[in-house]
Amino acid sequence: MTSANPSLRAPAAGLRGPAEWDFTLLGVAALLAALGLIGVYSASITVAARNLGNSEYYLQRQAMYLALGVFSGYLVMQTRLKFWHHIAGFAVIGAAVLLGLVLVPGLGIEVNGASRWLGAGGLRIQPSEFAKLAFLMFAAARLSEADTPELLHERMLVILASLGITGALLLAEPDFGSFVVLAAATAGLLFLYGVRWLYFLGLGATGLLALAALAVTSPYRMERLTNFLRPFDDPFGAGFQLTQSLIAFGRGSWFGVGLGNSVQKLFYLPEAHTDFLLAVIAEELGLFAVLAVIGLFGFLVVRAFGIARRAALNGDGFAALLAYGIALTIGFQAFVNLGVNMGVLPTKGLTLPLMSYGGTSLVVSCLQIALLARVDHEQRARRGAAPLGAPAAAARGRP
Repeated sequence: MTSANPSLRAPAAGLRGPAEWDFTLLGVAALLAALGLIGVYSASITVAARNLGNSEYYLQRQAMYLALGVFSGYLVMQTRLKFWHHIAGFAVIGAAVLLGLVLVPGLGIEVNGASRWLGAGGLRIQPSEFAKLAFLMFAAARLSEADTPELLHERMLVILASLGITGALLLAEPDFGSFVVLAAATAGLLFLYGVRWLYFLGLGATGLLALAALAVTSPYRMERLTNFLRPFDDPFGAGFQLTQSLIAFGRGSWFGVGLGNSVQKLFYLPEAHTDFLLAVIAEELGLFAVLAVIGLFGFLVVRAFGIARRAALNGDGFAALLAYGIALTIGFQAFVNLGVNMGVLPTKGLTLPLMSYGGTSLVVSCLQIALLARVDHEQRARRGAAPLGAPAAAARGRP
């Protein structure tokens, strides 16, 4: 088992001095967060007024969490990546402990049959969001240290064992969506690292068989996997969410019915401000707004891959793998949420990064963007920093 990308495990070069920040990356992330803030307010105003007596309740909390995320992100941007490399192991252990506490009766907060939150009073955290980021840091740290085939084999076993433990805790909540995102990001990271394709195919086949077994043995998961194909067969039962989402897309047409004028958010579309925020945006602002959101996420992911590639060219393995992992996580989670809203993927309870209502999800999304900005910042300051458009062969260390 060898790596096709030697630069991903080479020692990093030293810093040479001050460097600029990628304000384009930060600006696109800020635009997505601003669109999400507007969308959350519009989607939640009616349900908040009826259930909580305050039409601005979700807007206020989303703004509060966004401020917390920006502040936390600023601190992360001021911290050297070496620090995150050193604490990666402690971070994944801490995340596993939090995931375990969620399952303790009296500590975990259960909503809709799933125990995924910890908290007291009106404050809640969702450990699975932190676990995804902590595990990516852990995997990036361990892979970047594997400079021999023997050590790589050992680190692979450690990573896969850690993934198994984290996955088991996530499925016990149950949080199938977070497990799928984490597993897909890990598989993508191993592929980009250059694990031999036979090993990769074997691991991939094992993962797919495990996911298939979970789906077949869980009636509600199997129901979700099949009902999205024909939601209108049971529009008031299993297909209700997707049916209402598709109606919202249809009503929005090209330019939408106008901001605030959605009908589907009036108690028709469940979780309109969380999982199905895009459907409300589609209804109110139309297809062009949806395409704009897709384009912004596409730019964000491509930019993240470019940053990771620059780090690989500079020989900073941890930074490159961390940036690749964040790109895969944001890209895959956004892809799943967008696909669910449009009816091309089975319904899953995954938020749209930076946009959907959810405190922990929003804060972690801000931390991911901050880490990407820090990676880019350090690479710009390295000696011999290469442009983002440098040949791909250079990243592989061979022609």
